[in-house]
Amino acid sequence: MTTPQSLDERFRDAVSALRPPERRRAPGDPVRDGVTLTGARALELFDAQLTSRHLDLAARWLHSFNEGFHTVGSAGHEGNAAVAAALRGDDPALPHDRAAAFYCARAAHSARENRVQRLEEAARDILRGVVASVRDPISGGRDKVFGNAELHLVPVISTPAGHLPRAVGLAYGLSRSPDPRWPADAIVAATFGDDGVDQPGAIAALHAAGWHDLAEQRIPLLLVCEDDASGGAAPDGWVAAVLRGRPGVRYTYADGCDLAATFDAAAEAAEYVRRERRPAVLHLSTVRLLGDPGDPEPDLERDPLVGTARLLIEAGLFEPDEVITRYDEVGWQVRKAAEEVLGEPKLATVGEIVASLAPRRPLRVAHAITDAASRAAGPGAASRSRIFGGRLPEQAGPMTLAQTINAGLTDALATRPHLRIFGPGTTRGGRHGVTAGLRERGGDRVFDTLPDATSVIGLALGAGLAGLLPVPELTGLADLHNGENQVRVEAATMSFLSSGAYRNPLVLRIPALADPYGIGGPLANDNSLAVLRDIPGLVVAAPARAQDAAPMLRTCLAAAEVDGSVCVFLEPAALYQTRDLYQQGDNEWLAPYPAPEQWAGQHAPIGRARIYTLGTAQDLTIVTYGGGVRMSLRVAARLAADGYGTRVVDLRWLSPLPVADLVRESLATGRVLIVDETRRSGGVGEGVLAALVDGAFVGSARRVAAADAPVPLGPAAQHVLVGEDAITEGAQALLAR
Repeated sequence: MTTPQSLDERFRDAVSALRPPERRRAPGDPVRDGVTLTGARALELFDAQLTSRHLDLAARWLHSFNEGFHTVGSAGHEGNAAVAAALRGDDPALPHDRAAAFYCARAAHSARENRVQRLEEAARDILRGVVASVRDPISGGRDKVFGNAELHLVPVISTPAGHLPRAVGLAYGLSRSPDPRWPADAIVAATFGDDGVDQPGAIAALHAAGWHDLAEQRIPLLLVCEDDASGGAAPDGWVAAVLRGRPGVRYTYADGCDLAATFDAAAEAAEYVRRERRPAVLHLSTVRLLGDPGDPEPDLERDPLVGTARLLIEAGLFEPDEVITRYDEVGWQVRKAAEEVLGEPKLATVGEIVASLAPRRPLRVAHAITDAASRAAGPGAASRSRIFGGRLPEQAGPMTLAQTINAGLTDALATRPHLRIFGPGTTRGGRHGVTAGLRERGGDRVFDTLPDATSVIGLALGAGLAGLLPVPELTGLADLHNGENQVRVEAATMSFLSSGAYRNPLVLRIPALADPYGIGGPLANDNSLAVLRDIPGLVVAAPARAQDAAPMLRTCLAAAEVDGSVCVFLEPAALYQTRDLYQQGDNEWLAPYPAPEQWAGQHAPIGRARIYTLGTAQDLTIVTYGGGVRMSLRVAARLAADGYGTRVVDLRWLSPLPVADLVRESLATGRVLIVDETRRSGGVGEGVLAALVDGAFVGSARRVAAADAPVPLGPAAQHVLVGEDAITEGAQALLAR
């Protein structure tokens, strides 16, 4: 295995063996024949490469006495300094975990004066991440990432290539958003390793980039694959074949260990993307040095630092001993910076750690809803009437859940020009017809996408980062599981990792929960929400009826705008068209759509439940959500006829749970029946029980939940899912105590 000492010795030996030519080139001339990189620029980039190498060495030194907490390095990938140089400083970039030279080159290039000083500060920035200092310029000590809002570097922590779908979305939003951070001709760059080529993120991003291009939805995206052959036992030429064969995505290859060749290829690719507003992929052959113990022995002959030193010496710009002297000077500066950051403070409390995770400002959210109502009823009244075709929803009479969501989305289009609604088949109404007619009302702000959930969510995250307000739709919970990494790792961590400098507002709509009388089967009837329950900071809304659907949707939209909240809006598919509650024809599950003047009064704050009281006594509390609300109200009505009083708590918000409301209502009766549509293991009911325990509930509690089994096809589903008979049985068992 290559060690820092052997790598250092190999560099010195290789440089010492080099000899300068008789004819020297001027700093302003190309550093060699046939390239455009000048000697002066090569000297600047060499400093960035040297800094990157010594940062790797310093990280291992810090780790040796337990003061450094990240050692995955960039040795062998220092050629990406040339990629940074080929881009503009205001091009947003998403660099992966081997991008130290890229970071240093951009930092140095951004400083028109005191370039050396800025390079030293860049080293200090990166080392602060290594030692988890609160002065880390992007994460504030939460993780070691290459990010900096001033340098337009978006932090990345993901599975290999998991950030690429977001890059597609950012490129999509870049020319469709008035975000002042980036000019209209900016392009998006994202780097990734060859170990990500076969991962879902890269496959989805490359597929989506070509799809958008062929659909004439121009996206200025440059993907850079740094191929050090560490991606496993792939056959020779596999990475190139994968990248080259993508329709709609232009392919370029260069030797990533050759600074001049990399610069020329990157500059040409970036210019193409900027001019044509079309996607491209740059494939760079690199080498992995200072790898893990199990890695194959690297090819030290391809060390990028030796390659750049050779380039400079053969151009007559440096003597060998000058290169080694410069190498030592930079090493001393980096070691000095490492010693300086050692004493910087670390995050010390949970409050400090989660401060940037998911800010909640309920008063501002409420004010945002009031402002939207004022626009809709005042200056925007005419445009609102026009977008509804002159038939305002508040004048249409009681609506179903599906109709109310459709009207709420239309109002959002009318009051929020930056809103985007999209998903598989969205322009045709989606799987359940909920978005029918929105394309005619919203124009190109409503559009179809690939059916792949990774691409849909990634598009939304990048669009949100660019200043748009995305409202994507998936076809069901089963699709969410395919794209769950984008929600968990990408969406939920952006504000956390960037100390709030970047955020990705999102309202993700999902037809959810099970319908025992629907199409059926494990996929169509997926009733598992466990994947969402442990994602920190996520808002999970579950409106059970039309009365709550529009207010909760407005709250999610406002929270996304005001706080950058990541919201999942679960819509009980079984209740989309339900009209009756207690008996056929009563229409009590319908509700009139509120006019803008009523929006503020009907506001549904995040984390607040709706309470129904049936009967005069206080005998039983039923805690439920979604389809369980309708079933529980029907059971409660029968209990009331028998003289029992029931409080039905519709949680509405599954994350964060309305803990204060459910504990208060449970204490009022001392008997709690939890009706949970999800499975007994990993279901919402577990969180409710934990909240009761934490809230010092004293009394009797019982759960009715779906079985721990996939939902079967046909009538057998009713034996797995929660039904009214089971709720009645559970209620009677509690009342008998």
